[in-house]
Parts: sequence; structure tokens; C-alpha cells
Amino acid sequence: MTPTSQVVTVALVGAGNRGQTYARWIAAHPDRARLVAVADPRPHQRSLVADQARESRAAAGEHEPRVLEVETWRDLVAAGDDAGRVADMVIVATQDREHRDPVVALAPQGYAVLVEKPLAPSPQECRDVVDAVEAAGTLFGVCHVMRYMPYTDLVKRVVDSGVLGEVVNVQHLEPVGWWHDAHSYVRGPWRSEATSSPMLLAKSSHDLDWIRYVTGKRITSVASFGSLKHFRPEERPDGAADRCLDCPLEPTCPYSAPRLYLTTLREQGPIWPVSVVTDATDEAGVLDALRTGDYGRCVYTSDNDVVDHQVVAMELEGGSAATFTMTAFSEQDHRKTQIFGTHGCLDGDGEKVRVTDFRDGSVTVHDAGHHGATNAADDHGGGDSGVMDAFVRAVATGDPSHVRSGAVESLQSHLAVFAAEESRHHRSVVEVPAR
Repeated sequence: MTPTSQVVTVALVGAGNRGQTYARWIAAHPDRARLVAVADPRPHQRSLVADQARESRAAAGEHEPRVLEVETWRDLVAAGDDAGRVADMVIVATQDREHRDPVVALAPQGYAVLVEKPLAPSPQECRDVVDAVEAAGTLFGVCHVMRYMPYTDLVKRVVDSGVLGEVVNVQHLEPVGWWHDAHSYVRGPWRSEATSSPMLLAKSSHDLDWIRYVTGKRITSVASFGSLKHFRPEERPDGAADRCLDCPLEPTCPYSAPRLYLTTLREQGPIWPVSVVTDATDEAGVLDALRTGDYGRCVYTSDNDVVDHQVVAMELEGGSAATFTMTAFSEQDHRKTQIFGTHGCLDGDGEKVRVTDFRDGSVTVHDAGHHGATNAADDHGGGDSGVMDAFVRAVATGDPSHVRSGAVESLQSHLAVFAAEESRHHRSVVEVPAR
């Protein structure tokens, strides 16, 4: 099913928050993409995506727009046409530990494959994914959405222009945000290494990949420190209850679930993060979810074990170095980056960069503009729409150069994450393999 026009057909595997984000982009661009199949075991999430696709296609004038709804990616494999597929491309947006098998099965059928990060939860599974897409010769991309942000374009233009000279050092901060960490990594599905992945892989694989991308230098060795410092039973305040709704300390607790979810619902409606707490769209439904579900638990009595802070020191190709800090204890804000070169330095805040040229002492400020906030409710600073625009364009034109997050570089940045976790656990400097 090779595309003969700009309209690319898409199958979606995984209709959770990330899958719904990409499905919204497809629905908003009926002249470029058409969602024709969705696989998810949850009927409600599956129907949200399918109904949205039907409405979009009907509005664009398509008669009897049909969307195949199935429970798993295996059903997509079985439902393929004579060419072995139901669409031109597939987006794999399942949970972290469920990426490898669908990619390995679907790539040989000829799908162009876009997979949510991380590739997989282990080095070998990541290599399995890369080996499968390379053997199939299919177009492939990873949703390293930071590579597709307009701000990243700006930073990379400055670095590539040579105004900084040779990059010697990078200092990069990810301020996760106190409430975001509590939502996703204490109460949410990424709270456990055993069922999801380490924090550095689940959240900050973006950042090590971003350093790799903007510098053009592979990470060759790492050392890392970090721990679960605060969100643990030993830090529980006296008098705290097991659930926010029962807790006398809730009104003054910085991690109050009712404050986060009810305020979001009242001010913005049932968007993320409320939309992952419950399918309900009213206060009664949210309160019921907080009374019975994971998101209403005290942050000090959850079953979380991922770190709430971590630092990584990296050696880059050619002897340059970089440091990365991830912390839960911040506002949720854009990443902050300083890049130091032999001829100049850059100070970036996620929207603007300030460049100092050592040769004449001049200071220039460049503005990428505001393209949304950093979170899943607001396009990740333009990165979510950016990756969809690029990958759909690549499929439609047959030009892989539109894809900035291909197999080999993504594998390299993932291997740096795994090496950093090995370092953190064993308190050692770890070499990062090239493949």
C-alpha cells in the first residue's frame, strides 16, 4: 500500500495519552493523514480515537469513513491486505515494555514504523527493534519529540553555525515539576522500574538524546548518581492518611491530588492529567477515582521505586563533556541549557537563546517563539506536532531525510541511558558501546 498522494493512511497501536495526542494531529490534518485502524484492549480509549477519526474524515467529505477497531497489534497483523498491511504507517504508542514485539512483527509487513520512546526497556530489546527495521528496510522513527521542537532547531542552528567554535561542555537541566513527578512517577504507570522502566529511560531518554543531537557528538562514557530521596515512607509527615481525601494535612500538602486534578478540571476541563486518572468528565467521577484508584494515594505510601533526582556526567566524542540534572523538585518548566564552546557560549531557556561571541564580546538574543508548554497537554513545545509532521511527510514523499530520530542514533542515546543506570547502581564509570 505505497502512498500515491499526500494522504498517508495510519494504524495506531496503543490509544492512551500519547496515542491520542498523535491521533488528534491526524484528525486535524485530513488532507495529509487518515487514521484507518486502532488497536487497544480498552474499548473506551479505542472508541475515542476511532470516533474522532470518523468525524474528521466525514467532515473532509469522505463517505462512509470506516476505522478498523481491534484489541491488539496481533489483530492488525492478521487483518493485513494482500501487501500484508492495513495502512501505510503504524504508530506504536503502547506502554514502555510493550514496544519490541509489535515493531518486530509489523516492520517485516512493510509498515513505516514510528515508535514512542523509549525503544524498549533493555539494551537487547532495543537492538532487536533496530535489527528488525533495518532488516525490513522500512522507514523508521522514534518519538524523540525534543528533536522536533522549534527551540531545538534554533539551538542546533547556532551550534552548527560555528559561532561557538568547538563545543567543549554542555550543562543541561530537566525540571520535571513537583506535581508532574507525583502524577506520573509516584502514582502513575511509570512509578516502578519492574513494570515500566527507570526514570532516566522513561522520562529523560529525551534529554540524553537531545544532547547527542544538538552537539552531533556520541556519548562515549558516563557516570551517574541519583536516588529516591523524598517519596518514601520515611518522609511521611506525622498524621498523614493513606489517601488524600482522608488526610487532615491535604490542604497544605504540595502533592495534594484533589488540588491538582480538581483545579485542572475546573479551569481547563478533562484534559491531561485528569484524562488519565478517569474516563469521567465531572467532579464526582474524579473524586470517585481519587477515592479508589492509584492517583488518590499518599505520595509517601505508594509502591513507587524510581528515582526523584539524578545527575549524569558524560564524555562525548572528541573529549568534550556534558552534565545532565533531572529533578522532581522544581516548577514544571522548559529545559535549561548552557553550551560552552571555544569561541562563544549559549544560554537557553526553552524559548530563547542568549549567545556571547568571545571574539568581539557581542551578545545576541535569538527567539524561537512560544510553541506551547513542555507537557503532554500542550504539544511538548511543538515537538508532538513536529514529529508527526516530519514522519508523515517522509512517508508521503519517500524521503527519509525528514526523520531526525532514526534507528542508529536513537539506539546510541538509549545505550547511554542504560550505561548511566549501570553506573548509578554500581558507582562506576561505564563505557557506552556504539551499537
